[in-house]
Amino acid sequence: MKFTLLNGEIIPRSEAKVDVEDRGYQFGDGVYEVIRVYNGKLFTANEHLSRFVKSADSIGISIPYTTEQLKETLEKLIEKNKLQLGTIYMQITRGTAPRNHAFPTVKVTPTLVAYTNEVRRPEESFHTGVKAILTEDIRWLRCDIKSLNLLGNLLAKQKAVEAGCYEAIQHRGQDVTEGSSSNIYIVKNGAVMTHESNHLILKGITKDVILDVCSDNDIPFEEKTFSLDDLETADEVFLSSTTSEVMPVIEISGNKVNNGTPGEVTRKIQELFQQEIEKQCGKLAD
Repeated sequence: MKFTLLNGEIIPRSEAKVDVEDRGYQFGDGVYEVIRVYNGKLFTANEHLSRFVKSADSIGISIPYTTEQLKETLEKLIEKNKLQLGTIYMQITRGTAPRNHAFPTVKVTPTLVAYTNEVRRPEESFHTGVKAILTEDIRWLRCDIKSLNLLGNLLAKQKAVEAGCYEAIQHRGQDVTEGSSSNIYIVKNGAVMTHESNHLILKGITKDVILDVCSDNDIPFEEKTFSLDDLETADEVFLSSTTSEVMPVIEISGNKVNNGTPGEVTRKIQELFQQEIEKQCGKLAD
């Protein structure tokens, strides 16, 4: 039996229900987080929960729990579901109210949901790399909020899937922003570059870990907007996300990157990132 967190209570998933007038269901009026679990332990939990609170604050939702209470409850949910390797998905919506575009005029209790999934690490792709396509970024202008409104991301991801690719790299005009569910990086002359954390991209937690390990190991790293031309002439390209970790990109819209093989800098960052996981969660299985 699997268990779910619903408004502070851990209950059997089959018993977890929300009202059809929940604003998350009708408007996407809420925010979410996905946190990786290794060896039964949350990875970068504090950073994810801080972003969760910040996203909720950005749309005027007050979370009725402290981050420490949330963390303790998520740890109980992991234990209850006997999860060793996977993810926790969590979301909060503004709550249930009669359908109206404006916020409810009476006090409404937010709806908090969380559940676990078993998700393996994509280890084969770590070694071989993945393919991507390019697509115009058609999303709204507050991509820094981890909103439930993901239709633009879904359409981009579906284009990638239909093209037999792992990811869609989005761009606004000539400026590369991010993937449909990842941050995008280029490597040129040994230096790493990725889009600055502003309203056009989601500030990735994995991205922050990568920035830290690069800084600690003298790998030049710059947060700066780069162009499609920069992407095309890059020595290496990789992406990062909670579930993809550090993933080499070896082909973009049919054009090979680094002769179709993962690059040396990307390999090094993969190694450093895994070391960071093991510092927090213990040694990973071979």
